[in-house]
Amino acid sequence: MNIALTVLNITAPVFLLAAVGFVWVRLGFEYRVAFVTRMAMTLAVPCLIFVALMRTEIAPEALAALSLASFVAYALVMAACFALVKIMRLDVPTYLAPMVFGNTGNLGLPLALFAFGEVGLGYAVVVFAVMAILSFTIGIWIVSGGGSLKRLVQEPLVAATLLGALFLWQGWETPEFLTNALDLIGQMAIPLMLITLGVAVARLEVKAIGRAVFLSVIKVVICVGAAWVAATYFALDPVAAAVLIVQVATPVAVTSYLLAEKYGTDAQPVAGLVVISTLLSVVALPLILAFVI
Repeated sequence: MNIALTVLNITAPVFLLAAVGFVWVRLGFEYRVAFVTRMAMTLAVPCLIFVALMRTEIAPEALAALSLASFVAYALVMAACFALVKIMRLDVPTYLAPMVFGNTGNLGLPLALFAFGEVGLGYAVVVFAVMAILSFTIGIWIVSGGGSLKRLVQEPLVAATLLGALFLWQGWETPEFLTNALDLIGQMAIPLMLITLGVAVARLEVKAIGRAVFLSVIKVVICVGAAWVAATYFALDPVAAAVLIVQVATPVAVTSYLLAEKYGTDAQPVAGLVVISTLLSVVALPLILAFVI
């Protein structure tokens, strides 16, 4: 009973904020996703990442081990999902990237913060950064047929990650007034991302529900298994291992749908995966948290 209550206290705020966005749109109120997303990804999230890394008390060796484990976990997920897509004779540019890259920002960061505090957020930021790097390079290459190293370099969250890692490594800190300002900006990130997730889900149309349900369930199994293998191999501490498993197992990100629209792949199946996997996560993520806490 205590575990169930703990998990509920962790997950309820996340899904309630997403529900706010969902209901907001259903009531007919305006919500400009492009504007809010740009503000979050170019300002709030980079500030959140930088301050979280600068303030973290995690040993650099532990962060390095988590980074390597994250790369390995995503490599295992990609290999397994590629095999699955080929066996099912699905279109690789349409299905592979959404199956691999989860919603580590909108859902993963809040869950890690609520479940494991500032230490968990520090770990989650590392996994999020690894996912972002892979998504902006290999992910876009899968969807579009071409790499995007230029876009990776231009992403503020990548710069914030590298700068935060440098401050952590050197033990530097920004002046208190600047740290407080950056922290205040960063606090916008989590509620903005969660509400935007609810808005996006409310606006997507779902088709081919049966296939989306099957692929969403298989995605959770593959991601949890791959993250557990990577965490065990690199002997991560319990909190880092738990954060890695939760982050990798997050549902399909809304950005996968946006990329499908942008590069001309079939966006409707991706929309179905976003909606169904997000709804499935209402059950799956609490179960995973109950297992790893």
